[in-house]
Amino acid sequence: MVKKEKRMIESVLFSASNPVSIKDIKESTGFSSKIIKNNLKELMDDYSISRKNDTSMEIVKAGDKFIMQLKKNYIDQSIKVSKPEIKEDILKTLSLIAFHQPVKQSNLRRMAGQKIYDHVDELVSMKIVNTKKHGSTELLTTTKLFPEYFGIESTKPEEIRDYLAKKVIGDINKSAKSE
Repeated sequence: MVKKEKRMIESVLFSASNPVSIKDIKESTGFSSKIIKNNLKELMDDYSISRKNDTSMEIVKAGDKFIMQLKKNYIDQSIKVSKPEIKEDILKTLSLIAFHQPVKQSNLRRMAGQKIYDHVDELVSMKIVNTKKHGSTELLTTTKLFPEYFGIESTKPEEIRDYLAKKVIGDINKSAKSE
């Protein structure tokens, strides 16, 4: 028999638009941290082991938070009907920052042009990018929210870079096969 607590935690994860912490789930459900942790482990096992081939969803840990998201195999089909929250041109700027971080804003401008100044301002306001004064320019890095937002398991710049490189190579291979 499925526990009520487990389904309530699952519903919180499904409803959340961003990764949620155990504290967030606790505030929403009133359950103890122990109950939440046990049920999160069960849910993660359900989606990745027990129901692995029966669902397009997965529950992943991103930093110290959890998110229910589409499995990578199903993103391409779903993206056609969902609108991204970050505009495509800003997403390209964010990708450059994430891949080259830490990157000087002046170097980023040379790569992508003047438009990056507005893009960086928007990304900073979204709390996805940090800026730090660096001489006459700014040094740009992603925040801890970046991997949470995109479901990347690491906050280390080199691991984010590897993830992005693999993603691009996978997209190129997929594109080549479909031609």
